[in-house]
Amino acid sequence: MPKTQLNVRVDEETARAARERALARGMSVNRYIEELVRQDVGEAGRTFVDSAADFMKNYESVFTEEFGPERGRS
Repeated sequence: MPKTQLNVRVDEETARAARERALARGMSVNRYIEELVRQDVGEAGRTFVDSAADFMKNYESVFTEEFGPERGRS
């Protein structure tokens, strides 16, 4: 996948922490930040799926009443 350059300004303490954490993990700061963003996106995705599952669990009877028990099943 092609890479896009992204410039970010942070305070010195944050920059130092990023460098230290990346070094401790044996990776570049770029890779460290990229992985943090991917983790954050993944967590948002999991949160959405969990919320949707909870919604369906709570409102399954409403959907069944409206559409019938066989609607939408393969």
